[in-house]
Amino acid sequence: MIETIVFDVGETITRDDRYWASWADWLDVPRHTLSALVGAVVARGSDNAEALRLVRPGIDVAAEYRAREAAGRGEELDEGDLYDDVRPALSALRQLGVRVVIAGNQTVRAGDVLRGLDLPADLIVTSGEWGVAKPDPVFFQRVVEVAQAAPGATLYVGDHPANDVFPAKAAGLRVAHIRRGPWGHLWADAADVVAAADWRIDSLTQLTGVVRA
Repeated sequence: MIETIVFDVGETITRDDRYWASWADWLDVPRHTLSALVGAVVARGSDNAEALRLVRPGIDVAAEYRAREAAGRGEELDEGDLYDDVRPALSALRQLGVRVVIAGNQTVRAGDVLRGLDLPADLIVTSGEWGVAKPDPVFFQRVVEVAQAAPGATLYVGDHPANDVFPAKAAGLRVAHIRRGPWGHLWADAADVVAAADWRIDSLTQLTGVVRA
């Protein structure tokens, strides 16, 4: 029985359109160029940040992010960045008595912004706040702690095989891989993803069926 569901953020809860568009504008390259490069690094299984390094070799991403913040051009999220199924799905799960947690690889600022959206979640936390990021096993140890349920009764939902599916499974969690965003679509039918995921979904609203099963 699933008692807690923990959600990734980027391309699970939120669209990444604004995120990459803001980086393209900051680095002064066409948005389509950076978008295409993100697709290229996804296809070869590299980290998304490699797209920024292709645009500007040798970039210190963390330092550049701080420069953006100082210039008043830091991370922003609003209601329009949420996928349409987020509020209905999270609300329905809480009505079923499921503990809802959002925990992904985001900055401290992103955590503050997400909490400001008043989502139907019991806890919202980011890797920046924890000081450890996926796929580090310590991140998933923290997930188990905040889940307040046994690993086998905790379901982690995400789009990214290397950051979500495989490390969550290794931590003893149940896993749902969502076909959403570049990673979710490109790797949805990969044999290792299919083997590792307990469920494969196209919408967060399908999770109520998982809980009721």
